[in-house]
Amino acid sequence: MPVFPGMSLPKLEKPFKVSTHGYAETLITMLSHTGTHMDAPAHMYESGKTLDSYPASSFIGKAAVIDVNGKREIGVEALKSSEHLIKGSDFIMFHTGWSKLWGDENYFRNFPALTMEAANWLVSSGIKGIGLDCISADVAESSDFPVHHILFKEDLLIVENLKNLDKLLGKKFMFSCLPLKYENADGSPVRAIAWY
Repeated sequence: MPVFPGMSLPKLEKPFKVSTHGYAETLITMLSHTGTHMDAPAHMYESGKTLDSYPASSFIGKAAVIDVNGKREIGVEALKSSEHLIKGSDFIMFHTGWSKLWGDENYFRNFPALTMEAANWLVSSGIKGIGLDCISADVAESSDFPVHHILFKEDLLIVENLKNLDKLLGKKFMFSCLPLKYENADGSPVRAIAWY
């Protein structure tokens, strides 16, 4: 499972086992932005909206996938050519093809990202959030994360490290990405599912 370079890997320990204690429990230790996860505005703003302050309906909705496989950047032209998919959608996903690199160091380098112009265009489209099959909505070299800031200023959600988006190309579907509900949640791992 990919975690941002320099961040701790998740740990799953078995302090209680059926054979010893009569029941099993797993101690899970991980950062809030581990694996397939969701970013909230509080991820980058001290007074930003936290996931626990969103209603549950914010994490479920109609969705579509835009195919940007092979592109280095995701610009407005890709959005405009997919307006028929975006119209009426709550979530827009981007199939970059990058998830095929899970487990490879190259996953963290040179992945496709949204342009600032595309992020502004998405904000005006009335969606709840976006999803990508790569580690970030901003380019790998970014230190100021302009795309995150554009989306967060409008309280949009960002789901990162998705997989299997190629199976949803050309389909409209329902999407669910419910986060763990904890106080002041800046992000959370999610179980992202699509059904159609």
